[in-house]
Amino acid sequence: MTEMAQQTTATSPGHVEYVMRMGDNALILGQRTAEWCGHSPVLEEDMALANMALDLIGQARMLLTHAGRLEGRGRDEDALAFQRNEPAFRNLTLCELPNEDFARTMLRIALFSRFQLLLWERLLSSTDSELAAIAAKSIKEARYHAQHSGDWVVRLGDGTEESHRRAQAALDYLWPYTAEFFIPSAADEAAAEAGVGPLWSTLEADWEAAVRPLLEEAMLSLPAPVPFRSQGKFGRHSEHMGHLLAEMQYLQRIHPGARW
Repeated sequence: MTEMAQQTTATSPGHVEYVMRMGDNALILGQRTAEWCGHSPVLEEDMALANMALDLIGQARMLLTHAGRLEGRGRDEDALAFQRNEPAFRNLTLCELPNEDFARTMLRIALFSRFQLLLWERLLSSTDSELAAIAAKSIKEARYHAQHSGDWVVRLGDGTEESHRRAQAALDYLWPYTAEFFIPSAADEAAAEAGVGPLWSTLEADWEAAVRPLLEEAMLSLPAPVPFRSQGKFGRHSEHMGHLLAEMQYLQRIHPGARW
């Protein structure tokens, strides 16, 4: 039996879900970010968003390929991306929400990338050597996403009256969904116990410490806490997810197994 087969046999379902959730986050947010291609306010930003979308899709490919191998059911990155229905996806609800406008797009990337950056840093010491290697490659991309989106959050929040209004509205809309980052899950517990990765709940304090100064610099008011908790990471998605998958999966659904 090969080393990879031995690893696959010993992999727990929690380990698989942990990696797949990260892949789903990157895939779905990459799809949303790519929707800006050709529609950004300036050409330079069109290229920046396209590059961030490509970064996320590249991360999704590595993570879903790895998850498929760990799972041992013969599903590759394409099968996992294009042949699953809504309940099988484990992405955070934040990633699937519509872009709406430029302010919401940048706020979302800023909030998510700061969380992702913390996670990549912890995963550098993962007992899953492949996951650690993916983290080492992806951490530079997350730093760029955090910096670029953060610059725009400040420009919009501390800009004109209209840009500030839109930035605050975006934050008010997105903030309740960030609580989902830190909801405990069985997959997190299994991954942490095996040394695969941290409990996501343990990242909350560091994430807030990274986000609050950015919002203060942008002159944005932190929304009041609410009891609402989205459940995308458990397969219970918003009404927007089905529409996103219908567009993303259309070609593979109508021409299964097509090769180009």
